[in-house]
Amino acid sequence: MKKRIAIPLEQGRLCMHFGHCEEFAIYEAEEDTITGEIRVTPPMHQPGVLPGWIAEQGVTDVIAGGMGQRAIQLFNQHRVNVFVGAGMKDPKELAEDLLNDRLEAGANYCDH
Repeated sequence: MKKRIAIPLEQGRLCMHFGHCEEFAIYEAEEDTITGEIRVTPPMHQPGVLPGWIAEQGVTDVIAGGMGQRAIQLFNQHRVNVFVGAGMKDPKELAEDLLNDRLEAGANYCDH
């Protein structure tokens, strides 16, 4: 199964507030292997914009530290899986953890 996994980044590391990231790492994967990586700059932050934009990139899954409930609902409407509460790991390692059923999600670090 092919997947595209998006991870919000700030200074190359997981950005704990999804809507304010500098860029996204998008990993392409086949089965449990990463086959490619691109970095993309998101549009300016406005409530409700990023889920549609991410879906347009062909993303199937998003890994985040924190995300508001409205954003989660919008991702669900676009059939994009959301995993919140991810720890501070290398973004590629987070994607590999998801692919290999090792991703540990904790508390959602966003309260709005």
